[in-house]
Amino acid sequence: MVTKGSEHRTRASEDAVGELTPEQKAALGGGASFWRTKAVAGVSAVAMSDGPHGVRFQAEAGDHLGLGGSVPATCFPPAVGLAQSWDPELARRVGAALADEAQAVGLGVLLGPGINIKRDPRCGRNFEYFSEDPYLSGRLAIEWVRGLQSGGVGASLKHFAVNNQEHDRMRTSAEVDQRTLREIYLRAFERVVRDAEPWTVMCSYNRINGVYASQNRWLLTDVLRDTWGFDGLVVSDWGAVADRVAAVAAGLDLQMPGDTAADDAAVVTAASDGRLDASAVDRAARAVARLSARVDAGRRDVTVDADAHHALAREAAGRSIVLLKNENDLLPLDTRRSVAVIGAFAEDPRYQGGGSSHVTPTRVDSPLEEIRAAVDGEVTFARGFDTGGMADAGALRAEAVRTAAAADVAVVFAGLAASQESEGFDRDDIDVPGDQLALLEEVVAAQSNTVVVVSAGGVLRLAPVHASARAILGGALLGQAGGGAIADVLTGAVNPSGRVAETFPLRLEDAPSYPHFPGEHSRVRYGEGIFVGYRGYDVRGQDVLYPFGHGLSYTSFGYDGLDLAVDGEGILARVTVTNTGERAGREVVQLYASVATSTVSRAPRELVGFGSVDLEPGASTVISVRIERRDLAYWDDRLNRWVVEGGTYRIEAGASSRDLRLGEDVEMDGDDGRLPFTLESTLGELMSDPVGAQALGEAFASFAPAGDGGGEALGVDMLRMAASIPIGRMVRGFGAGSGVGAAEVQALLDSINARNSAGD
Repeated sequence: MVTKGSEHRTRASEDAVGELTPEQKAALGGGASFWRTKAVAGVSAVAMSDGPHGVRFQAEAGDHLGLGGSVPATCFPPAVGLAQSWDPELARRVGAALADEAQAVGLGVLLGPGINIKRDPRCGRNFEYFSEDPYLSGRLAIEWVRGLQSGGVGASLKHFAVNNQEHDRMRTSAEVDQRTLREIYLRAFERVVRDAEPWTVMCSYNRINGVYASQNRWLLTDVLRDTWGFDGLVVSDWGAVADRVAAVAAGLDLQMPGDTAADDAAVVTAASDGRLDASAVDRAARAVARLSARVDAGRRDVTVDADAHHALAREAAGRSIVLLKNENDLLPLDTRRSVAVIGAFAEDPRYQGGGSSHVTPTRVDSPLEEIRAAVDGEVTFARGFDTGGMADAGALRAEAVRTAAAADVAVVFAGLAASQESEGFDRDDIDVPGDQLALLEEVVAAQSNTVVVVSAGGVLRLAPVHASARAILGGALLGQAGGGAIADVLTGAVNPSGRVAETFPLRLEDAPSYPHFPGEHSRVRYGEGIFVGYRGYDVRGQDVLYPFGHGLSYTSFGYDGLDLAVDGEGILARVTVTNTGERAGREVVQLYASVATSTVSRAPRELVGFGSVDLEPGASTVISVRIERRDLAYWDDRLNRWVVEGGTYRIEAGASSRDLRLGEDVEMDGDDGRLPFTLESTLGELMSDPVGAQALGEAFASFAPAGDGGGEALGVDMLRMAASIPIGRMVRGFGAGSGVGAAEVQALLDSINARNSAGD
């Protein structure tokens, strides 16, 4: 929260920078240690730490790979789990709780959230990112940042930008066109910067179209600061700076981690000999001073209630579980019946990813013990498989089959072990491990009432699981309280309301990025363009297992009466939702937009809004969702700006991207997206413009190309063929003897452009 007092301290701290020596200014731009900035002449040091789903505070020596220990902290659901809640307010509450835990150990900045797009399901760090969709990612991240910063702790929006793989991550150049950059990979960053004003942004390791993110002036200055209005600090990812002088010139403020004395000296030398503008050094120093003042102003004495935070983690995990399949209403379980719990992850749960964000939890709920506590009938257990490969797999399966056959229902815990997915490497495939599939096949043969609980940091190929199991829970990674949340959902104490935040393909080869990932020779071409995730599956009409936004419930919901009202800010959509089932539940209403007559290539539909409502059985309510005008725009790379097309928009409301219940058309006024006409403009472009068509008709009323004019003898449509010819070349080719030359046509074009500019 910004107060008059904090503003005064910030200004005073920045003003003090002017009194510093060049050496002191440069020193502010480099870290003092692994997690701390330097304290210089009245500018306090700032302590930072990972991570987005929990405070990884290392009291002793630090590391960025999760190798060293850290003090216990609440491990909330990682982004892969929290995103499945589709609940921005929940994200805000988690952010606020993280602020308390950061304050308790003296941290000023928490390094998160991670909002990079899940371009490919193999990315090793997908567990730390929200979604394949920039709108959903942005909405959740905004509230997470607001929650954190309301508690006086700065966020560090990361990884800026186009960090979508772990393979060769410190060198790879992401080769991406401008439209794709803006619409997919920068869009969530833009939204969070504009709406939530994060105190810091962390630049990524990779190169973008050949230029390292840390040295990319277009990214860090032209876009981030000059266009989006960012007023915070740009910090490097740990070890991302290859050339500190070039980085400062581009817009980097703080190099991390510490031990930067040589780079500090290089900045002083470069500024003194004119290779580096001294104003860039001043900018960086002021940014560090501003951050320091914000952190000082936000400091609070906090005593963390570990039990309350564990309860919040359990609530968040329960809301993040997705009911993927529920044949013949096998779930929720009848708690009077016997249950066979099978799988190593029931005893030793997978609840977070590996790497820099790895949290030492305050405690961990065991799914097995939580199920035993929630079920009145007998609960038996068989390990079924061993992730370390040290046990007799056949003997483990045989024991599991006997256990399943003796019970009324079997609950199999499956997924990926920590060693199979982590920061630092990408997965080779998205398959469920073969020993687990073999186990499931044998268990289902012995027990038809089989439920599967899936735990993984990214999408898996669940087609064989879907074909075998009667019910499936998509747990993703759920944090330290996930075991209790799973028991809550299995037994019906919590009605599942999660929705998948990324598409589950039938096979890896169907993924839009498949032919291009992870590239070669330190370059990766983003050849699928804007058609990432569900956009790519939809544009090809490709079958998927679970579409984006999919999620079932123990009750049912009806949709009625989609009403759309257009105003200057966008569209207000209202939908009546009714709980038509027998249980209380929460429904997530999703809104998608399409433009059938678009003049540019667009996805068949795009998420532009969502909202949720909790309803008792039989209850109805009207849910209102604001579709902002900016979310209907595409990036025009000719004009270098966002453009909303005028025309008819189809707005559809539904329970997933492929379960659309209602649809209505609405007319939208467009932005002026016209380019000035030149001699290179085609006849077709001019004729599609009302002013241009009228002017051409008047000027060339008596002119027609030599010949029969119709083209019938040649078997062509002359008008369609001529439409693609630049007007200048048409005059040169056909205007001889007509008295109309290039000068006359240019004058005509100038007149058309003037009339369009004047709004005629």
